[in-house]
Amino acid sequence: MDKHINFHFSPRFFTSIKNYSKEKFVADSMAGLIVGIVAIPLAIAFGIASGVGPTEGLVTAIIAGFVISFLGGTKVQIGGPTGAFIVIIYGIIQQHGLAGLMIATIMAGILLMFMGFVQLGNVIKFIPYPIVVGFTSGIALTIFSTQMNDFFGLGIENTPADFIHKWMCYFQNFTHINWWTFGVGAISLLIIIFTPKISKKIPGSLVAIIIATLGVWLIKTFGAFEGAASIKTIGDLYELPSGLPIPKLPSLELGEGQTLLSLIQTLFPAAFTIAMLGAIESLLSAMVADGAIGDHHDSNTELIAQGAANILTPFFGGIPATGAIARTMTNINNGGKTPVAGIIHVFVLLLVLLFLGDLVGYIPMPCLAAVLIMVAYNMSGWRTVKMLTHNPKSDVLVLFTTFFLTVIFDLTIAIEIGLLMAILLFMKRMMETTSISVIENEIRNNEQEEELHADDTECLTIPQGVEVYEINGPFFFGVASKFDELISQMSEKPQVRIIRMRKVSFIDSTGLHNLENVCHMSNREGIHVILSGVNEKVHDTLRKSGFSKEIGEANICPDIYAALNRSVEYQQNLKK
Repeated sequence: MDKHINFHFSPRFFTSIKNYSKEKFVADSMAGLIVGIVAIPLAIAFGIASGVGPTEGLVTAIIAGFVISFLGGTKVQIGGPTGAFIVIIYGIIQQHGLAGLMIATIMAGILLMFMGFVQLGNVIKFIPYPIVVGFTSGIALTIFSTQMNDFFGLGIENTPADFIHKWMCYFQNFTHINWWTFGVGAISLLIIIFTPKISKKIPGSLVAIIIATLGVWLIKTFGAFEGAASIKTIGDLYELPSGLPIPKLPSLELGEGQTLLSLIQTLFPAAFTIAMLGAIESLLSAMVADGAIGDHHDSNTELIAQGAANILTPFFGGIPATGAIARTMTNINNGGKTPVAGIIHVFVLLLVLLFLGDLVGYIPMPCLAAVLIMVAYNMSGWRTVKMLTHNPKSDVLVLFTTFFLTVIFDLTIAIEIGLLMAILLFMKRMMETTSISVIENEIRNNEQEEELHADDTECLTIPQGVEVYEINGPFFFGVASKFDELISQMSEKPQVRIIRMRKVSFIDSTGLHNLENVCHMSNREGIHVILSGVNEKVHDTLRKSGFSKEIGEANICPDIYAALNRSVEYQQNLKK
């Protein structure tokens, strides 16, 4: 392994249990129990909304939740299926089936582990905030859109996948609204909204599911109301959970002329999106948790744990998973201290899967739709979006471009174009911060920290036949062409051209190439080039490229005084 790569894998579970106590176990047990209860409706809802089923959602929460808590780089992170993946999973299943989803998830897990191994955990944090807010808000609107059929009971069997046609279909069928279904959904939504006003300890989604399930069961059992039988439940549409599935390999059904390699190539963009989204969401959750408990997570260890979870979960029929911010904060707010709380939450879900699977079948679909509508609202971050609209126009452009691309097209395109726009706009800002100017006649020196011989009022006279150019800022590919443009505008040819680089913090290969071209062009015209104020980092780049030998070390001066003296020497030599 490269000696410069300091590989470090340190799961917080093992460091946390070294000084574990009874008090911590009691706190973790209570937090784990509550988080497990909160996770039940969410795992079921995310599984169904993704196009798989309740069992797959619970299995993901169990397998991935255990791996992330056991191997992760945070004390309190809770892992499992999240709303952010719904759109991606649904799209993969529509195109490539469950086997395609399994392969894409495993590939995403491998990518996540690779990112952790090569220490990319800190780099992920530099993804621009407007992109994160844009695609999160876009996902929220998409999740909201997918729930209208179940919330209003429209009875549409094949809902269009894309956003625009989906809503056109809703409006065309809105006259078919089932008022019983809508009533259950509306009541469930009101319960979820108002439960926190009564008690913040009890999750509103769980209260809504218990009340709605009990109410629908009583109505259907005793047949008290005509038309109530039309309310669909999970058991009417999906196979009920019957225990933890046996791990198995995917049964690949390759199309004509298709190979496993071609399928992997086809699925790679989706796998990359799953990996990036999983990395971003888990590390954002970890940073939020750090702020809440005053800790510092290990981002690379966390990525490796996320990768391991996404590699293992598909073999049990699960779907992509990541760190869940809402469940992590629930864990913190209820006293979770160590990863043991996350493991206890897994055992709560396992008990539900093993012993309460039949009861899951009685949960009404409009109630689950209400849960997901509330999830979408919480994900939307509309207050953050409103705040970001007051930021620079470039940030607003990236925000809304990412948002609309997520909604109208898909998340893969949104992230790719959003990142490209952010990079281009960053380059534009960098170009605006770098200027190249010509100094004529005299130099007023007020940079005492750099020009040690100067005082605040000293002016240095530029000798006849000498031009001084100053580069103020990084000299990279975005601004390299400015130099050529400025030189071409000069009417008179000097004998000496001094390029003052005291404020050049770095130079890239394009800037270096441009500097070489300026020197070659100047030499052809009989103009001598001298560099002034080159810092050690830039000087080292010039040495490695061989440019310092080409121009001559004597012509790379530490400050403007040495450069001006060197220009006088050159002119005197010309006269001899």
